[in-house]
Amino acid sequence: MLALHDNLEQCFSALRAHKLRASLTMLGLTMGVATLITVMTIVQGANLYVENKIANLGTNVFQIARTPFAVTDFTIVIKALKYKKIELDDVRAVTEGCPACEEVGATAAASAKARYGDKELQDVNFYGQTPSMVDIDTRVVEFGRYFTPAESEHDTNVCLIGDTLVHRLFPNEDPIGKSIRIGNDEFVVIGIMEKIGSVLGQDQDNFVTVPLSVFLRIRGVHQSLTINIKARAGSFETAQDQAQLVLRSRRHLSGTMENDFFVGTKESYMALWRSISSAFFGVFIMVSAISVVIGGIVIMNVMLVSVTLRRREIGVRRAVGATQRDILGQFIIESIVQCLAGGIAGIGLGFLVALLLRTYSPFPASVRTWVALMGVLMSSAVGLFFGIYPALRASGLDPVIALRSE
Repeated sequence: MLALHDNLEQCFSALRAHKLRASLTMLGLTMGVATLITVMTIVQGANLYVENKIANLGTNVFQIARTPFAVTDFTIVIKALKYKKIELDDVRAVTEGCPACEEVGATAAASAKARYGDKELQDVNFYGQTPSMVDIDTRVVEFGRYFTPAESEHDTNVCLIGDTLVHRLFPNEDPIGKSIRIGNDEFVVIGIMEKIGSVLGQDQDNFVTVPLSVFLRIRGVHQSLTINIKARAGSFETAQDQAQLVLRSRRHLSGTMENDFFVGTKESYMALWRSISSAFFGVFIMVSAISVVIGGIVIMNVMLVSVTLRRREIGVRRAVGATQRDILGQFIIESIVQCLAGGIAGIGLGFLVALLLRTYSPFPASVRTWVALMGVLMSSAVGLFFGIYPALRASGLDPVIALRSE
């Protein structure tokens, strides 16, 4: 029996003699593995992206609102719209009745039109927040300052704006201290929030934030609010229980009645995303696997053609003493080497796509070592599986008949 290095030498000699055929053979598997690697890096990156961008609550922060934060059944949303609104009195009650809550704030949202000079921006997210949100929200003020409790108490028309408004309304000047019109009201810009970017195609920097008291004066005091709560260290679950108990008591809900409000945490957002992404991930993996299998079938067919074209070579080798096992090993190794080469090229191509995404877009495509190892193992498995039949055909040739081949 030939040693492994002899079989490898025979393999590389055959591949060098038929470079074009070998390249075309590897191309199918390269594209399949590249697709798989790209999909996996994108999904891993999407999970990281969602965790950093969408689920941007702190680990000790939760929210309470009239409608659900993350749901796929819209009948629940329709039902929730009939629930009692959350108002400022509820916020004050939670603040007083939740010892485990370090900070309690409230937010409200609407859509408005922003204007500065002759520039106008439609569909701006108009937010109202309590001053305590500066310690609860994970976003920070990049330039300027946040509004003070005194400004909120006296309904002062001050605001903070996002990066989109800075570039669209103030392309060549500092917005701090300038007055912009939101709807029919003038606001002085006192701060600029840090840039977030787009999340799943939605601009997260197209907003204006004003004191909640000002927001309610403009939009109406019975606007339903979202309560934002920062729990004390080590009291996250206790804070949720206490806050829910306060609201249930105010809404006269007995022990057997379900909540008519919803609690949202970072983990609840991530759980919904994982359930959605896992479905997409499964579909993408199936499509990628089909590409890999097609690549394997191409390799098998080309190997079968190679066996037919090299019958005389096989006959000569058998005549000088090569056994069926030697021929079998030679063709299996050729198949595995081609698959490994195609797989490694596919891994490199997939990681290149991920690197380009990470470099030229805000999307953090995540490149993991285990993904590359999986690509190598899969390529080897494909080479072994689809190389067995051609190798058996080659090793089963009668040497006398093979020698008579032209």
